[in-house]
Amino acid sequence: MSGIKFGTDGWRAVTDKDFNAENVQTVIKAIGKYVFDTFGDGKKILVGYDPRYKAEEFALTAANQLSGYGFDVYLSDSVIPTPVLAYGAKVHNACAVMFTASHNPPNYLGIKFIPDYAGPATSDITDEIVLNLHLPFKETAKGSVVRFDFKKEYYSHVEKIIDFARIRTFNKNIIFDGLYSASIGYFDGILDKNGIKYDSLHMEHDINFGGGMPEPKPKFLTALIEKVKSADNAVGFANDGDADRFGVINENGEYVAPNEIIGILLIHLYKNKGYRGRLIKTVAASLLLDKIAEKLGVEVIETPVGFKHVGEAMRLYNPIIGGEESGGLSIQGHIPEKDGILANLLVSEAMAYENKTLIQLQEDLYNFAGCRFYNDRIDFPCDDFDSVKTKIEHCKTLTNVAEHKVTKIDTKDGVKLYLDDLSSWILVRPSGTEPLLRIYFESDCIDKIEKFKKIFC
Repeated sequence: MSGIKFGTDGWRAVTDKDFNAENVQTVIKAIGKYVFDTFGDGKKILVGYDPRYKAEEFALTAANQLSGYGFDVYLSDSVIPTPVLAYGAKVHNACAVMFTASHNPPNYLGIKFIPDYAGPATSDITDEIVLNLHLPFKETAKGSVVRFDFKKEYYSHVEKIIDFARIRTFNKNIIFDGLYSASIGYFDGILDKNGIKYDSLHMEHDINFGGGMPEPKPKFLTALIEKVKSADNAVGFANDGDADRFGVINENGEYVAPNEIIGILLIHLYKNKGYRGRLIKTVAASLLLDKIAEKLGVEVIETPVGFKHVGEAMRLYNPIIGGEESGGLSIQGHIPEKDGILANLLVSEAMAYENKTLIQLQEDLYNFAGCRFYNDRIDFPCDDFDSVKTKIEHCKTLTNVAEHKVTKIDTKDGVKLYLDDLSSWILVRPSGTEPLLRIYFESDCIDKIEKFKKIFC
């Protein structure tokens, strides 16, 4: 056993190197022991997989291994998005194991463990699983493995959330970039089922993701951007490898930042659908969201970076929406797991309710907030983990950044420095898996960000 380390969302490693049969068997044993110790062998376990190399093969092996521990296992009958499997965990009061490396390069694979609350495993759970890596757990050979289609129950649930009739009558060209990912057959499938017309590209599963990355960021969405630009009155949607993150392109072919999408949807859900509750966001998410929430009279709950923290807060507070700056969100009445498919559908619904383009909704967002914000992030490598700690401790002592005074310091995740212009902050936090600092910047002025970057980088 070597190379097994759980990060913010499970364990990931290079396939056929650290992600090998021996290590996978060890991780599945540890998960099986956790489920048995917590719930007994009467707890169902769901197993799913994305389109990656060997993902289905490992999933089948894991399903058989878990059934050998006495569990009844539902193994997805096809490639499945993480949020669909997570919703299955909620419906069946089950735990779930998802084989995916999300937006990582094609040569990676990973395992996400989803407890029966249908969201990412929290640190106390993954810590127990890590301890179990070194403990024995015997097979009893009395469980079962059944291939299962989770799509119908997910569709039925989403159709209660989304007003497809309104989207159907809205004059908008939808272009879906499958990105060779797990969302193929799901996002397009629910559009087909509800009579929503769309155009598409990259609609086949590919273990190499077309030679690119399964990440819905502008540099990997060039084909979608060009297709949106060449079409009339079109918007573009995409998801990452396991469809828990979203990517949205507006009518000008511009990438719409996740912070903006969360803000637009917060307004939409509050104004058009009558949702009430809190907003949950990470410490790295934009002050734009705080401004919007303040105008709506919505309380903000801020968490450390990572959707496992957002999901945990969602279970505590039942918010209108919970989201993170990296492209994950979920809403009240759904699951405490990020869902890129639902996010894209909600954007379509917001446009339909307002009878406006996405560009107009972006303009409305900033007009409502009364200001505009700019963001950047840099990964700063350090010599070792001790150097990371030293630099973070140094940040806690800062009283000024350039000509600005530090007015508040937040240490829930690294060090976040709030500055006296009331519109700028810098967050310095450790990677958690490698010796580097992730440094986030936000301000109402790009020039300020460039100045801050010279100081911190």
